Amino acid sequence: MPVTGRKPKPDGQKRNRVKPVHEWTEVPDVAFEGRPLPFRVPRRTAQWWSGVSTMPHCALWGESDWQFAFDTALIAAQFHDGELRAAPELRMREKVLGTTVDFRRDLRIRYVPAGAEPVEVAAGAVTDMAAYRDAVS
Repeated sequence: MPVTGRKPKPDGQKRNRVKPVHEWTEVPDVAFEGRPLPFRVPRRTAQWWSGVSTMPHCALWGESDWQFAFDTALIAAQFHDGELRAAPELRMREKVLGTTVDFRRDLRIRYVPAGAEPVEVAAGAVTDMAAYRDAVS
């Protein structure tokens, strides 16, 4: 699921101005219907699941992704029951699932308003080196 490589820099700081190899996956910002958990979990984990299973990009998930999410719910249940050793594994799995804005940015998933047309982003302006040399001299 994750994309390899560095996180993208802001437009003004990019050194390589060619089109990136990995494009953003744009997902309509509409809550997914969700799936119920096939097992009983603590109340806190059920609240966590209601947020995770209705993220808009869940529409992209296949069966193996849902199985990974169910397994992650078991780890979340351990954590919510007080097993703090489950915290690092839960954090790594939440990153793979894209549960926060930062994690979704790392996965290059972007929510767009429902029904919106994809927006073309223009490349940054290129500095004319001759004009730069004349200004510095």
